[in-house]
Amino acid sequence: MRKVDLCLSSEGAEVILATSSDEKHPPESVIDGNPETFWTTTGMFPQEFIISFHKHVRIEKLVIQSYLVRTLRIEKSTSKEPVDFEQWIEREFGDAATALAANPDGSTISIEDADETPKHQPGPPRGAGREEDDELLGNDDSDKTELLAGQKKSSPFWTFEYYQTFFDVDTHQVFDRIKGSLLPIPGRNFVRLYIRSNPDLYGPFWICATLVFAIAISGNLSNFLIHLGEKTYHYVPEFRKVSIAATVIYSYAWLVPLALWGFLLWRNSKVMNIVSYSFLEIVCVYGYSLFIYIPTAILWIIPQKAVRWILVLIALGVSGSVLAMTFWPAVREDNRRIALATVVTIVLLHMLLSVGCLAYFFDAPEMDHLPTATATPNQTMAAAKSS
Repeated sequence: MRKVDLCLSSEGAEVILATSSDEKHPPESVIDGNPETFWTTTGMFPQEFIISFHKHVRIEKLVIQSYLVRTLRIEKSTSKEPVDFEQWIEREFGDAATALAANPDGSTISIEDADETPKHQPGPPRGAGREEDDELLGNDDSDKTELLAGQKKSSPFWTFEYYQTFFDVDTHQVFDRIKGSLLPIPGRNFVRLYIRSNPDLYGPFWICATLVFAIAISGNLSNFLIHLGEKTYHYVPEFRKVSIAATVIYSYAWLVPLALWGFLLWRNSKVMNIVSYSFLEIVCVYGYSLFIYIPTAILWIIPQKAVRWILVLIALGVSGSVLAMTFWPAVREDNRRIALATVVTIVLLHMLLSVGCLAYFFDAPEMDHLPTATATPNQTMAAAKSS
């Protein structure tokens, strides 16, 4: 049987997504078959490109030549759309600058006999054909040992290094994830584009902390501005709002992802081709989706209920879209009712958080002080006569 280079535009391959582009070295250079041309990335890392084949293919050998690349990660998908990606290969190249100095030809990775055959669409339910499906997906132990040999081993969970990796994230990555949470684009999976390459807790932790103080401080200022100018009003800071806001925000950012992660694991045991998200990835999505509520909480100081509710709808629409577009691919292959109920529940819980924070911290009663008793003229005259 004649073997061909499937990653060529002449064979029907197509670059359908690239995170950066240069006029002289466009992404299409990856598949033009010319060894003198190449794709140059611009901007910060990580960078990504997606190659789509016109039909299901079997990959027996994969060769990639790269320059100044520290980590290479390859994911696979059998969907017609660029969604539902699963990790296939991940390799570390160490210090890219040192490696390039030692080898001017760059880093080359060659994988023989990857034996990758996609599954048919849609995948059959989990059952008697599970062993055959695992073979088609390349999930057997020998393939894992060979393909993931270059992956770094994680430290034991009782060591400081284990938790340090969760906060090992670059500033530009945090900014990109914040930007992605503010500008959700239909058809682009937030986890795959921003999180999966390096999930972190740094961004979610500080976003939640900032949101806690933004809500507590803005709530106090809002209450102060409502009663500003009243002679009988005495302002008293409500420090308890900080602890209440912290309890609500951090409970939501951890317990809801934990419940959703457990639910997806359970459904994954029922339906074979459900997308799998790790607990850390789900926490990342929820943490970064809360960023838009920081400026929203500050603007809630404006003592106009109509303005506040408009801000709630905007923030809920943006952050809710991130959650819905991220988790819909994870449940859409499930039973239709269960899939819709899951997404609706996610959005409703998010709505409950935003509306609850607005109602409790900002919709304060008109009078927060004790009423003063006033004497009538008759009472005053009677008091004067009795004296």
